[in-house]
Amino acid sequence: MKTADFTCSITANITAEEAMKAISRVSHWWAKDVTGSTEKLNDEFTVRFGETFVDFKITEFVPGSKIVWAVTNSYLPWLKDKTEWTNTRVIFELNADDNLTTINFTHLGLVPQVECYDTCVAGWAKYIPGSLQKLLNDGVGQPA
Repeated sequence: MKTADFTCSITANITAEEAMKAISRVSHWWAKDVTGSTEKLNDEFTVRFGETFVDFKITEFVPGSKIVWAVTNSYLPWLKDKTEWTNTRVIFELNADDNLTTINFTHLGLVPQVECYDTCVAGWAKYIPGSLQKLLNDGVGQPA
């Protein structure tokens, strides 16, 4: 059964290991204001956009294959439920064939029924097929 969680995919002419390194460079493609460690299992980090913040813990890290970020806390001030992202998960699944790697991105818990859905989908569309794709292809992303 297909879920309604937000998903998208991007492909780049790089190895899965290079793609994982790029994903872990969160401040190079998503937000410049990142504190903490973003590279290995159990690392914890915070992404900030002004007063908005999201705290993550890397709960799964399979080299060349998968990264899962669990949202441990969040504050999205424009929403009625300001902690709507808390207990959701951001998943990067990588499939490589030679030097061509596809990243399947899922925000588990970001479904059409939540208040943030339209705004957050627009944000992910800007940062995954936009900024992360540019980082993978050109070496330079467009973080906020």
